[in-house]
Amino acid sequence: MKHTVLYLILGFLCLGNLFHTHAAPFTAAPDSVPALEIEIPATKRFNLEDSLHSLYSTIGLAKYDLSYEAFRYGMIGYATLRREGKLNDKNLFTIIDFTKPSTQKRFYTLDMSTLTVKFHTYVAHGRNTGDNLAKAFSNTVHSNQSSLGFYVTAETYIGSKGYSLKLDGMDQGYNDNMRERAVVMHDAEYVSESWIRRYGRLGRSQGCPALPKEISREVIDAIKGHTAIFAYYDDINYLTSSRYLRTYDALIQPEEMMARQQEPLAEKFTGQLQKNLLPYTAPEAVAYRNRRYLREN
Repeated sequence: MKHTVLYLILGFLCLGNLFHTHAAPFTAAPDSVPALEIEIPATKRFNLEDSLHSLYSTIGLAKYDLSYEAFRYGMIGYATLRREGKLNDKNLFTIIDFTKPSTQKRFYTLDMSTLTVKFHTYVAHGRNTGDNLAKAFSNTVHSNQSSLGFYVTAETYIGSKGYSLKLDGMDQGYNDNMRERAVVMHDAEYVSESWIRRYGRLGRSQGCPALPKEISREVIDAIKGHTAIFAYYDDINYLTSSRYLRTYDALIQPEEMMARQQEPLAEKFTGQLQKNLLPYTAPEAVAYRNRRYLREN
C-alpha cells in the first residue's frame, strides 16, 4: 500500500488533468510497475498537495532535513521527465537542496521503488555561487557558478577530475549549457568533514556538483545513464518559468483555493515580494502566489 500514493501522484501529474466531471476510471502505471486501476467518484477530488505530503512522510524525509519545498517541486519535474521518456527504469531521483549551507548534507538520492533514501551526503557548489551559502547561479560558460533546475545523468568517463559523470541540463536558459561548460559530477578532497572543520565550509568547484571521495564512485555508478537530478533553490525566476514545474499550476483546484482563501492573496505577501513579481506576467505571478498561499495555509 505504501506505493499507492506515489502511483497516484505520478499518474495525475503525467495526465496533466486532475479533474473529471463524472466518475471515470483511469490507469496510472509508471515504468516497470503493475498498472493500477483507480476510480475517482464525482464527489471526491484527489488532493495532490496532501498526497505529496503523505509521500514525503512515508519516505521519512523530515528526519533527513530535506525541505518539503525541494521535494514537492522535484516530484513535479520528475513526473514530467518520466512522462517524456527521458529517464531509465532505475527509479532513482536525486535532489540537491541549495537552500542549505555547504556544511550540511544536502545531496539526496531517493529510491522511488523502495521509497527510501539511498544516499545522503555533502555536495559542493561553484566558487562564484557563494561561500558557505549558495546565492548566485548561472548557465554561462566560465561563470564558475552552479546551475539550477533539472538535469539528466549521462555517461561516465575518466578525466582530469578522475571518475566523472556527464550531465545534461533540461531547463533552457538555466542549465542547458552544462556540456559546453564541462559541468560534471566528480569527487573532490575539499568535500569532506575535515575540510569543514578546517575552513568552516566545503571547498568550491568550477560549477560542478562535487561529492566526497569515499562515496562518489558508488553514487555515480548508481545514478548514471538517465536518472533525474533536481538542483533546488527558492528562486522566483526559475520556479515561475521552468516548463517542468508548470504542470502543477494546472492541477491547483480552483474550488479548494476559493474555499481556503480568507483574504486577497496579495495581502499575504510583503512589498518586496510584490516588487520581485513585477517582471512576470499576471498568470505567472498569480501561479507563484497561489503556490505560496497553499503551502502557508
